[in-house]
Amino acid sequence: MTSISETNSLPKTKKPSDSAFKQQRLPAWQPILTAGTVLPTFFVIGIAFIPVGVGLLYFSDQVKEYIIDYTDCNSTNYERTRGVPFKCADVIAVNRSEPCFCQINFTLPFDFIGKIYMYYGLTNFYQNHRRYVKSRDDNQLLGKLSDVVSGDCAPFAYDSENRPIAPCGAIANSLFSDELTLFSVKHNTSVPLLKTGIAWPSDKNIKFRNPEGDLREAFKDFAKPKNWNKYIYELDEENESNNGFQNEDLIVWMRTAALPNFRKLYRRVDHTANGFTEGLVKGDYWLNVTYSYPVSAFYGRKKMILSTTSLLGGKNPFLGIAYIVVGCVCLLLGITLLIIHIKCSKSVTEMINVSPTTPYQE
Repeated sequence: MTSISETNSLPKTKKPSDSAFKQQRLPAWQPILTAGTVLPTFFVIGIAFIPVGVGLLYFSDQVKEYIIDYTDCNSTNYERTRGVPFKCADVIAVNRSEPCFCQINFTLPFDFIGKIYMYYGLTNFYQNHRRYVKSRDDNQLLGKLSDVVSGDCAPFAYDSENRPIAPCGAIANSLFSDELTLFSVKHNTSVPLLKTGIAWPSDKNIKFRNPEGDLREAFKDFAKPKNWNKYIYELDEENESNNGFQNEDLIVWMRTAALPNFRKLYRRVDHTANGFTEGLVKGDYWLNVTYSYPVSAFYGRKKMILSTTSLLGGKNPFLGIAYIVVGCVCLLLGITLLIIHIKCSKSVTEMINVSPTTPYQE
């Protein structure tokens, strides 16, 4: 009988256990690629992908868009110098706290029928930078306010008086702040725009929550982000329920973009108002901008986009083009391999008669 001391003195082994997984005895299936299996696969993919791509392109073409680049718009509230107007970009570069207003007249060349959405677009803005993406405090955004802010928010965690910032981080600090409105010359009234219903329901109901009680009281010990002109409880003066961490403009901005050129939903046209029930009719409009968001430092551009939607969402021709290209490539490969197979393959009789002594022939 082996004693405990003898058992402990036995040499340890690194040999894996005798199991089917560790000894690599699990059954496996290895496909045998033959012309009879590969060629039909290429043809099926090609025949299936091309119609899908055509359909995607069709629905994408049904979406109507109108884009205005207002980066270099001229100020309407600053006097000209020697007949040369001031650009709002130059005005806010000197003093960002001073409001600058500009107006752009444009004409819709055709009717926009259906639901109309307004987007703002930015170029050369890298929201996908690793440190930028991490620069937020998710517990704070859930309404769990604390004097201790996540270290990921630095250097946008505390103000100069060492008060915690709400919301903290680089993402919130760079919140898009331009105000865009539309005026219809034909109807002689402003186009009614809705500030709600622009964020993902999952974001507003799960990822972003307000602290309990009065917002002004809850945030009294917190500072606003450095680049903000308003406190978080003042973001929407017309709708108190759209303030705090559940402000939909903030929620949309906090969902970072994957590419440096992107657009984000800004407003929805209210189709219950008289004159706009069917959409936007063609004609003259004014785009009024309260210009406060600087983009010159990173050589960016700012755009306003009016867009309709289709069954598949917004305008996206890339997906349809990708399907068509992949389908055509598969068909081309299938045809090429089929020709090679017909010309160069050996018959069954020839394959049966092949032996180790059969000479090789090209």
